[in-house]
Amino acid sequence: MEPFVLKTKEYFYLLQWGNEFPQLTAGFTTKNGGYSKEEFSSLNLGLHVGDSNELVCKNKQKLSDLIQIQTTNWVAAEQTHGINIKKISKSDSGRGTFEYSDSIRDTDGFYTSEKGILLTLCYADCVPIYFLDKKSKMIGVAHAGWKGTVHGIAREMIQKWTQEGIDPKNILVAIGPSICEKCYIVDDFVIDFVQKILEDVEEKPYNQIKEGQYQLNLKQLNKILLIQSGVLESNISVTNYCSSCHHNEFFSHRRDYGKSGRMMGFIGWKED
Repeated sequence: MEPFVLKTKEYFYLLQWGNEFPQLTAGFTTKNGGYSKEEFSSLNLGLHVGDSNELVCKNKQKLSDLIQIQTTNWVAAEQTHGINIKKISKSDSGRGTFEYSDSIRDTDGFYTSEKGILLTLCYADCVPIYFLDKKSKMIGVAHAGWKGTVHGIAREMIQKWTQEGIDPKNILVAIGPSICEKCYIVDDFVIDFVQKILEDVEEKPYNQIKEGQYQLNLKQLNKILLIQSGVLESNISVTNYCSSCHHNEFFSHRRDYGKSGRMMGFIGWKED
């Protein structure tokens, strides 16, 4: 079953999580319905890609109106393709939402159990990974490109939650829209990293297509690493949407040769 369902032209939402927890807002934006122009047309939510700050802020305000969480309660990061993860509290509210320079530095993952905070990260092919523990109400989101994936950002999130007293077997994970293996061709340099972390895995998430070129399934690779970290396979849902193939819905850094806007992955508990 496809976990991400189009709620409006502006965003997909996590249907099953939302149905079970009406106070939970979790989704992934499209590139449609905003104010940006040209290569950023139209719902660009990245402040760091050369688009007009004014238009990006208008786009954020539009999304805020749709999901009914004020932008003053959003939190954003300076994403660096690393594995740094930060636990977010109310004191972080608003950081990076309208000024990129105010973003939480060098961070590619957020988590919190507090209400009234929207965790947000930007994407244009990398893998958005959403986390939920029903009992503690802990939620999280991570940004996993190939670097963050092979260096273990998914494992890092599970470890942090384990330190919070959460059993990995109880963690639900949803892997969102990102580039598929048909669109994501990598070289030996990348595959060497992948091979090192998957020595004991029989079915590899990549396929050699010619000398020095491989199709890499980043979604599947992250799923394998999550299972290795103790998450039950039955608790992991994976989207079929590809940021590159589904060009009517998404920006794609690779497809558009680096000239593109950014989608946003977001998750947060609304206040009662």
